Amino acid sequence: MDLPARYSRLSPQERRECREQYIEEQYGFCYYCGAPLHLEPPEDIRAKKITPRLYPEGFFKHPVHLHHSHVTDKTIGAVHNYCNAVLWEYEGE
Repeated sequence: MDLPARYSRLSPQERRECREQYIEEQYGFCYYCGAPLHLEPPEDIRAKKITPRLYPEGFFKHPVHLHHSHVTDKTIGAVHNYCNAVLWEYEGE
């Protein structure tokens, strides 16, 4: 798959494949915090308060998310679910 991809044009299966490709290209590390995706984000990230009610049901059930720009609709990388929430609430991404 050519990256970055247009997020809104990807099927759920293609989003999964895209996320997996980013994980491979990022050597298993989070695009945002740099920690291994199979572990929790570092304490400084987890210490940031987020508002769980702002997120769709099941948002935090999936540990690794495909991060994308809401402006360009382009995929950016694979991130921890909590990092994805921090990106949205603190950085508007």
